[in-house]
Amino acid sequence: MVQCCGIFHQIWWFEVDGAVKFPFPADIYTLSFRIHLGRFSKRLGWRVCYFEHTHGWEIKPVRFEFSTSDGQQASTECCLDETQQDEINGYHKCGCWIDYKVGELIVTDPDPDTEVRFSMKQINCTHSKGGLCVDSVSIIPSDLKDRRTKGILK
Repeated sequence: MVQCCGIFHQIWWFEVDGAVKFPFPADIYTLSFRIHLGRFSKRLGWRVCYFEHTHGWEIKPVRFEFSTSDGQQASTECCLDETQQDEINGYHKCGCWIDYKVGELIVTDPDPDTEVRFSMKQINCTHSKGGLCVDSVSIIPSDLKDRRTKGILK
């Protein structure tokens, strides 16, 4: 069963940020945001997605960033509802959970703990936006993520 804690119908300013401090084992990690455009519901036992409040994400890009306590940084920008083809979902991004990769961080020494600060922002008050659901931010070993996207892990 899919639970939704909230749906944005119309917003002008969107910002999600956070931080985690953890003794990551030495490895290369990928930081990603998992997001979805549209609102899930059940109808006659089927999961359906409604897009009536999904708008504005194709106008200006969302900026994803992270930085670490040892000075590593990464950022990327993209329009969440762009019609450009995507490797996994084709032209269908609405109604699909999408992992937006921000970048990779390298941990060489697990001591001291590594602090990772991350954010997702679209701060442009020239247009409204709506219909976005943020599921999670993940920091997983890059080789594990590669195997998962290639279908090696189930």
